[in-house]
Amino acid sequence: MFRSICGGLALAACSFSVLSGAPRAQEDLSTLPMRFALHQEGPADACGASCRLLISASGMITADTPHDFDAFVRGHNVRGATVVLDSKGGSVLGAIALGRTIRGLGLATTVGRVRDQSGHGVRRAWVWPRAECQSMCPFVLLGGVKRTIPSEARVLVHQIWLGDRRDDAAAASYSAEDLVLVQRDIGRLVQYTLEMGGGAELLDLALRIPPWEPMRLLSRDELRRTHLDTGVERVSPSAPTPVSSGVNAPAASGVNAPASPVSLSDGGRSEINPLGWVMTERSGAATLVRRHPLTVEGDKIGAFEVALACGPRQGTYTVTYAETRLSPDDRDATAVKQVDMWIEGKTEPLDVVSSRLNATPRQLETLASGAVAADLVQSFAEAGSDSLTLRTANGVAPGTLIRVGNTGFAQAYPQLAAACAAHPHLETRAELTAPTH
Repeated sequence: MFRSICGGLALAACSFSVLSGAPRAQEDLSTLPMRFALHQEGPADACGASCRLLISASGMITADTPHDFDAFVRGHNVRGATVVLDSKGGSVLGAIALGRTIRGLGLATTVGRVRDQSGHGVRRAWVWPRAECQSMCPFVLLGGVKRTIPSEARVLVHQIWLGDRRDDAAAASYSAEDLVLVQRDIGRLVQYTLEMGGGAELLDLALRIPPWEPMRLLSRDELRRTHLDTGVERVSPSAPTPVSSGVNAPAASGVNAPASPVSLSDGGRSEINPLGWVMTERSGAATLVRRHPLTVEGDKIGAFEVALACGPRQGTYTVTYAETRLSPDDRDATAVKQVDMWIEGKTEPLDVVSSRLNATPRQLETLASGAVAADLVQSFAEAGSDSLTLRTANGVAPGTLIRVGNTGFAQAYPQLAAACAAHPHLETRAELTAPTH
């Protein structure tokens, strides 16, 4: 995302995380343009003379957000107020202008969601700390003269990217003008960060994370080192204790291993590795294939291919995952133990067929396979700008988490569906081997 969430330059907002315990109505508003409201913290018997004047700032940052905030403050006395941020990010230039306005007014900033409550005829508010400040939001946070971040809040950063190509950045095309736009706004962001007293490490952490990886969650130590958190955390009066929640993955289902191998390129652009999903044929079977670079915090460590073919039974498809991972040391050479695919909100574990280290060249080659319901694949094909996510883990080295867009999927999927419908009793699978560079 670059200038706006829908186009131009903005920090890409793909967090892979869901807050627990927050009201559903608030989550539904998270993609709307940022809105502001004034609240008085309370009750007075809890915070006394230290009760804060709060400005709730929730929603996406757009090019119009600085003007909306200017209009808001003209109608209110906001002296000494604290801006409470809850945002998935948005426009780079909008965030910079908003942050400068906050600094010019001498306001403090924090992360949270403001909740109103009434008692004894007096309307007061408290700050729900389980909120997220993503993407360009941390740079707005930097505008506060004093900045405090509750321990329950999450601050996440990501690269800036062209907003109209963030959903499937690896399959998009870019012009020289696009690169000029990116570099110009990065320069403005650098200037703003230094102007606000932020650390250069904040820019380094953000700009290393590509849009197909999950956002980088900043640790408490990083929040202090980057100067995003400059004050002592305070607990809002009457705030309930948050309750954590977990996600249970379904049990793995066994699928026969793919047969003979084919090689895989490194995920770059070439005639054998076109952008997006493409139909091909493997051992006479129709196969829908997508290739993608494998990265960890922007560093390329290999490449992978995910493929869909006719499933072992009607109403299913077989999904296969093949990966080559460069292994500079023994720690990174540990065999992959787990591969999961998240599609349409459901987790589909894949069976690891093999994960072995080759000596020459030194690289780890992994194969995994599983079955997925046809209705999930159909939903993915019908989504205008959706993605599936592939996660790997070995229990030793850091795992990978890559979001793969659906560029070309809707156009190619009908061919796969037709091929499988023509042979409902024929079990075919994509045939893969560990990819080569």
